[in-house]
Amino acid sequence: MGEQDSDGGRKTAKAAKTAAAGASAAAREAASASGKRAAPAKEAAAGKKAAPGKKAASAPARKAVPSKKAPAAKKAPAKKPAPLKKAPAPRKQLVAPKKATASVPAAPAKTVAAHPRGESRTALVRRARRINRELAEVYPYAHPELDFDNPFQLVVATVLSAQTTDLRVNQTTPALFAKYPTPEDLAAADPEEVEEILRPTGFFRAKTKSVIGLSKALVEQFGGEVPGRLEDLVKLPGVGRKTAFVVLGNAFGRPGITVDTHFQRLVRRWKWTDETDPDKIEAAVGALFPKSDWTDLSHHVIWHGRRICHARKPACGACPIAPLCPAYGEGETDPEKARKLLKYEKAGQPGQRLKPPQAYLDAGGRAAPPLGAG
Repeated sequence: MGEQDSDGGRKTAKAAKTAAAGASAAAREAASASGKRAAPAKEAAAGKKAAPGKKAASAPARKAVPSKKAPAAKKAPAKKPAPLKKAPAPRKQLVAPKKATASVPAAPAKTVAAHPRGESRTALVRRARRINRELAEVYPYAHPELDFDNPFQLVVATVLSAQTTDLRVNQTTPALFAKYPTPEDLAAADPEEVEEILRPTGFFRAKTKSVIGLSKALVEQFGGEVPGRLEDLVKLPGVGRKTAFVVLGNAFGRPGITVDTHFQRLVRRWKWTDETDPDKIEAAVGALFPKSDWTDLSHHVIWHGRRICHARKPACGACPIAPLCPAYGEGETDPEKARKLLKYEKAGQPGQRLKPPQAYLDAGGRAAPPLGAG
């Protein structure tokens, strides 16, 4: 009995040990199982926490993308052809002014019609005055080329000089003034007798009417005296501004510009003006010179037109002012041939006056022959 109890006790102890071992093993397994389960849970939790971390990490990465695009935006101005390629727009603006400046001379181009070399107003004035000074040296003896002893004779001779030469008038007036020496005499003259005297001058009927009419006006309105004012002179029959300035400048010493056919031709050739109306020519040329020069200027220009700068064939090769003349070359440029075109004292020939001033004779000029003389 005692042995059975001990064996049974041993068996019971073994069984208890085995059960305890099994329980501990089960506990270990449970612990290990719970550890394994906890690990996935931690991992899951970590994963879930990591996910936000990844999102946080990815967020900067995504933000980096815009940051990469941001430079693209900075490049955008470079890529923006519009601003950069429109930057040539300023270049177009630069070109436009160039065209504008290029067109600026076009305005003087209108003045080019008047001044081919495009000279300024100041240059024109200087050139015009230099031409006058040069002509004054060439014709120091220049004078009115009508014979007269008093203002009455000068106004009548000037009216008669229309459509004819001063020489023909000078050859005709001696007989007229010998028979009708005063305005009173001519005002009372028989028109037919006057016509016969004036026949050589051409248009003698119209001229007879004018000289008799102005003589009557002088007697009736001015006491037989020639007035010394422009506004009075132009009221006389047959007297215009040209005739009035001839009388004022040469009989009264009052400056005036005589715009005859020679004067008109030369000032246009010299490009002093493009005007064709005598009154406008007078105003344009008068503005280039001091008033005190007007009368002598008229003599210089007219003398040059009669002797050298002719209407049909100017003697350019013998012209003393050729370097100043825009029209040089319109006439004969060969010096030898040009000399053959000179007239009056420049060619050793008589002048237009039968009674020229002594200064003209001293300069080598010759008096014109009377009417009918060989």
